[in-house]
Amino acid sequence: MSKVIRDFIVGNPYWNPFVTPVDLAAADEEQRNALKITPSGGKVSEYVLVLAHDPQILDQRSPLFNAVMYGTDGLSVFCVALHSARYIAASKQEDVIEEVFATRSGDALEPRPGAIFNFAAELTPHPPAPTAKTAGALREAGLSDLEIFDLVLCAAMFGWANRLMGTLGEPLESKPV
Repeated sequence: MSKVIRDFIVGNPYWNPFVTPVDLAAADEEQRNALKITPSGGKVSEYVLVLAHDPQILDQRSPLFNAVMYGTDGLSVFCVALHSARYIAASKQEDVIEEVFATRSGDALEPRPGAIFNFAAELTPHPPAPTAKTAGALREAGLSDLEIFDLVLCAAMFGWANRLMGTLGEPLESKPV
């Protein structure tokens, strides 16, 4: 049996759904239409196939999600694992990610990404608790009103997506056999 991951890791855990995903071959027309707007590179994830149980919601969710994830600009364990691996691949700074994991703070990052990390982390809990200090650090790092607004919207969308993914499944070390 594969172990559930409870802490942040670098890598690619397996997302194990609590409900059986829609069988793509057996999907009805409404489900297939909703799945068409998911840019998958040929494979539709189990997560999206779970969401296909409600094709009307999937049809509304996917354009926003795709614009953020796959656009040109484009905290769950699963998401942190993927994004930290990409950060390390791009920056070659594994020690920085280890420090972020240990402190749950962006203080080890350069000033701009550190300010963004810390502000977004304060937006993540329920209720959100951003402080004047972290908001001021965004200004000191040179973020404009539009960039701060975009950050708030992105943090809200990812917070929602992480809570949804965590409600519908859990990250495992590997796919169960």
